[in-house]
Parts: sequence; C-alpha cells; structure tokens
Amino acid sequence: MENKNFIDYIRIFCRSGHGGAGSKHFARTKYNDMAGPDGGDGGRGAHIILRGSTQLWTLLHLRYYKNVLAENGEGGLKNNQSGRSGKDIIIEVPLGTIAKDEITGAIEAEILEDGQEVVWVKGGRGGLGNSNFKTATNQAPDYAQPGEPGVEGWKLLELKVLADVGLVGFPNAGKSTLLSVITAAKPKIADYAFTTLTPQLGMVEYRDGKSFCIADLPGIIEGAAEGKGLGHRFLRHIERNSVLLFLIPADCKDHRKEFEILVHELQEYNPEMLQKDFIIAVSKSDMLDEELKQAISNELPANVPHVFISSVVGTGLPELKDLLWKTLNAPVREV
Repeated sequence: MENKNFIDYIRIFCRSGHGGAGSKHFARTKYNDMAGPDGGDGGRGAHIILRGSTQLWTLLHLRYYKNVLAENGEGGLKNNQSGRSGKDIIIEVPLGTIAKDEITGAIEAEILEDGQEVVWVKGGRGGLGNSNFKTATNQAPDYAQPGEPGVEGWKLLELKVLADVGLVGFPNAGKSTLLSVITAAKPKIADYAFTTLTPQLGMVEYRDGKSFCIADLPGIIEGAAEGKGLGHRFLRHIERNSVLLFLIPADCKDHRKEFEILVHELQEYNPEMLQKDFIIAVSKSDMLDEELKQAISNELPANVPHVFISSVVGTGLPELKDLLWKTLNAPVREV
C-alpha cells in the first residue's frame, strides 16, 4: 500500500480574534463621585501565526484541523486597566509551505526557515477607553471605541517540497531505484506506472562530509500541465528545486523526444522553470555499448550536460554526483 500520510494540501477555515471594546467608566472615590473618566483599552484579538519547523515533512497533522478559531480580546477595565489580549494560535508547518486565500488565490505567507514566524491572520485591535478622549473642553467623555472585528475566511496551505535536486521523468524511468542507491531513502519500487505517488526525499553524501538533498517526485505524463495523471500535484513540487535531473531510460524509443515532452510540460505549467539548470541522466545504460552511447549522445541537446548511469550495476553514479555538485555550486548566471 502507498503511504497515505503525505498530505501536501489543506483547506481550513480561519477566524482571528475580535478586539475587545474600550471601557466607558468614570472613577468614583470616597471624596469625589466624579473623579473623571478611567476606562481602559480593550485587548487585542488573537492572531493566527504560522511557524516553520524542520521536524515536519507533511501537513498531515492539520488534516482534521478544519476550523481555527482564535480567542477574542477582553474589554477594557476601570482604573485605566487594559483588557487581556487573546492568546495567539500558532500553527507549525513544514518548510516550503505556502499560505493562500482561497477566494483570491493571493499568497499571504511563505515559510522557508526553521522557527520563522509569520502573522497569517491578524486579530482585531482593541478599542480605546474613554480616558483617551478626555480634553480640556470635554472633561467627561461618555464614549469609547469598539474593538475591531477579526478576519475570517477559508484559507489554503500548500506544501512544495524543498530539495536541491528534483528527479523528473516518466513513470518507470528508474527514479526510485536511483534514489534508493545514492541515498538512504527507501522508496517503493515496482514495475508499474505511478509507483511513487508522493515525493520521497533523500540526502546524497558527497566528498569531505558534504551533502545535498534530492527528491524523487511522482512520474510526469504528457498532459500533466493540464492536470492529467497526477498533474499539478506533481508539478508544484518541482518549483522549489535548484537543479532538475531528467531521467531517461536507455531503452526508450526516442530519447530527445522524451526529454522535449518533459520540458514542454514544465513550460506549460510555469515558464520560469526553464530558467533552472537541467541535467540528463540516461538510466539502465548497462545494456549499452560505446557505439549505442555515442548514438544516444548525438540525439540529446548539446547544451544540456548528460551522463550514462546504471543504478543496478552502479556505473556512472560518481560522475553523476560530481556533475550535480558542480551545477549546484556554480556561480549564479546573469539574467
């Protein structure tokens, strides 16, 4: 069974706290029944805050957390005492989470660092008490401000996997096998389409204790940009990757055409993806002799570096790691 615990899309209803009303109170002392206004300010309504956490990899913990209702601020008190502010609600999310408004689709927050906090839905401000409105000509104001209402609405949380390298290829291209060989990850491997239904992350150990993160993403199919297959569920995870590693099996009928179809789907989904660094790895190359390798090399685009690998035999993997590391650490290109 495919692991169902990877949740990368959540829809929740949020309501921040209302601000407390200011107080309309007049002081009364033993010797002065009209000591003047002393109404305190209302407390702020509670915020809803997002906090990044490296301990989380999915939005699973929010699956049944459908309503987030923050506490209201308390009203102002006498003796110029402010009301208590509502207790903020903090929602922990994995790095790479984007928060959106469901109606407008506008991005309201983006969490990329551990411990990063963003006020997602602001609570209403508390109203001013009547003591704030006392003037030389108005010694006894009998009014105070009401608190501001909170904000409510349906919100979306969307997770985009954070990884240095994203594996791109058709189903059964060998992505999961490659990930299992060069990292400690243990993705499900089988000989049928869409074995991988959720992103799988692994750390590649490089020389001198260095490492980088690689993600095996669900297989793309022609028409994925239009929502076919896993569609946008797959493509949105690629947006975070610095380098895209296209895995093309040696036994496919047309290597260049397969690469062009993959690139076309990325372009249709988001043209900015074409600004990323591309690398081609020809998998299952243990079945090729030098003549066939040269013929495939002639098919592939000259401006995209490529390497022949075999995850089963282990050939070409050191060269692939070198190429990935070199590309990840290359100077930033001028636009």
